[in-house]
Amino acid sequence: MMVRPGVEISSQSDIGCLRKNNEDSFGYWEPDDDRQFLRKGRLAVVADGMGGYEGGQEASRLAVETLMAAYRDFNGDDPQAALIDALQAAHNQIRQYSFSHPELRGMGTTCTAAAIVRGTGRSSPKEAQTDVLYFVHVGDTRLYLIRDGEITRVTRDHSYVGRLVEAGMISPEEAEHHPQRNILTAALGTNPDLIMDSPEHPEPLRSNDVLLICSDGLWGQVRDAEILNAVENHSAEKAGHELIGLARERGGPDNITVEILRFL
Repeated sequence: MMVRPGVEISSQSDIGCLRKNNEDSFGYWEPDDDRQFLRKGRLAVVADGMGGYEGGQEASRLAVETLMAAYRDFNGDDPQAALIDALQAAHNQIRQYSFSHPELRGMGTTCTAAAIVRGTGRSSPKEAQTDVLYFVHVGDTRLYLIRDGEITRVTRDHSYVGRLVEAGMISPEEAEHHPQRNILTAALGTNPDLIMDSPEHPEPLRSNDVLLICSDGLWGQVRDAEILNAVENHSAEKAGHELIGLARERGGPDNITVEILRFL
C-alpha cells in the first residue's frame, strides 16, 4: 500500500469476542501517479456487512472493492461526484450479486468512505492549498473529526434509534442502550433505491487534524471521549490497538474496525 508523506495511517480490524467470522471490511488507496494523486487524493473506506455468515462478509468486501475501483476509474475532476458514483456502483454490485446467489438474498452493508484531496480554502481563491475532506455515508459506520482537543461526529446514523434522537424523542445517552439500536434504516444492497449522505461542501482540514472511521463494534462499546483520549495521546497505530482493546474488554459483541488518519 503506497502512502505519501503528510499523513500517519492505521487500519485495524478485530473479530471481537463473540462472532465466528469478521463481516467488516476496510480499504485505503491513493494513486501511484502524482498527477492522479492531485485529482483523486487519498481514499479510506470502512464497511460493516450483514446478512448471515457469508452474506455480510461478501457484502462488505464487495462494497469496499467496488467503491475503490469506481472512484479510481472516475473520469471527472469532482471528488464528491466520484464518491457518489462509486457508492452507487457498490450498491448495484451487491444487489446483482445477491440476485445471482439466492442463498445470500438480503445481504447488505453499511459503508463510509472519505476522500482527502488537495484543494483551495473557501475564503479566497488566493488562499494557500490545503487538504479538504469529501465523504459519502450509508448506515451506522461513523466518521469522526478530531481537532484542537474536540471530537465531532461528521456522519449521522441511518438507524431507527438515530431517527428517534434526531426527532428529540430520546437522548443520545438513551440511544446507547436502546434495545432497537441495531436496526438500520439504510444500507447498501438491501433496497432498490440507495439512501446516502454527502456534504454540500468539502471540509478544509488543518495540520494535526485526525479522521477516524469505525464500525459500530467500536463506537457501540467505546465513548467519544475515550476515542478522543486515545487519539490525542498515542500514535495512530497504538490508538487503534487501545480502542480495539477497550471494545474487547467490554464484551466485544461485534466485529471491531477502525481506520485512523492523522494529518501532519
